[in-house]
Amino acid sequence: MKKKNYLFSFAMLLVLALFLAACGGDDEGGNGDGDSAEGGETPEFLQMLTGGSSGTYYPLGGEMAKIISDETGMETDAVTSNASADNMAALQNGDSELAFTQTDVAANAIEGINSFDGNPVDNVQAIGSLYPETIQIVTTADSGIESVEDLAGKTVSVGAPGSGTYVNAEQILEIHGMTIDDIDAQNLDFGESTGGIQDGNIDAAFITSGTPTGAVEGLAATVDVSIVTISQDKVDELVEKYPYYAADTVPADTYSGQSEDVNTVAVLAMLAVSDSLSEDAVYDITKAIYENSDGMAHAKAEFITTDSALDGIGIDIHPGAQKYFDEVGVSAE
Repeated sequence: MKKKNYLFSFAMLLVLALFLAACGGDDEGGNGDGDSAEGGETPEFLQMLTGGSSGTYYPLGGEMAKIISDETGMETDAVTSNASADNMAALQNGDSELAFTQTDVAANAIEGINSFDGNPVDNVQAIGSLYPETIQIVTTADSGIESVEDLAGKTVSVGAPGSGTYVNAEQILEIHGMTIDDIDAQNLDFGESTGGIQDGNIDAAFITSGTPTGAVEGLAATVDVSIVTISQDKVDELVEKYPYYAADTVPADTYSGQSEDVNTVAVLAMLAVSDSLSEDAVYDITKAIYENSDGMAHAKAEFITTDSALDGIGIDIHPGAQKYFDEVGVSAE
């Protein structure tokens, strides 16, 4: 009888041990191939939406995707897209997990205004801001266009309707007492815009991108380019009405033949994420980006720091990103 009781007790202890082991696995985070302990997904593969191949998002996104892949084990693919507004819509529809966007476009999407009028986005959060995106009004030195007012009646590329560039163009024209109707607006991407200027088919283009922008560098190699100045009083007026703008400068010699600083404005580029990703996954992504930016070759990488990671963010931070920023002592001002 004693032997039977001993064997029964041993069997019960073994069952209990197996049960506890099954419940207690992966104490440090997600299970690596499905849902994490905090809820949400920790995928094996990620898609990062960037922008056009001739802008800043795509080449920088490629470097960032490699770092995420190497540091987290989540294979990340950077793909071209129509940039900010389309990227937010893709995240909303579950077509991607990560995306570059402008801080102003992200805020508009969450609020359901401008191109998101009546269709607010409620499933996208922020990882952090990256670098200033300068609004460059690009033309040629012999175009006769020296001010925003000189754009009246001209053929001007303003980006795709609803895009970040398009909204920037609308708001800058508005501050100068103009509307899109006062120009012959063309909905071209950056490469098409600079190609059109070079061919003489358009007079100028709004380009919202980190400087130097590849498409503008290419144009400057073939013609003498000019970046239109925005006067300081109009900069101040724009920033007062739309606080997500900031005064900015295109430094002299950014482009071939550009001998003087140019006064303009900027918004911020940011990385947005679907809220379906787990806290663990986004923590790892955030840590990978901000602790390895010095390994990126792109000129804009120098701006990707924890010191400015929460600047200009007008939407909720993903809990995984917030966990990382809390650890390193970063908070929004």
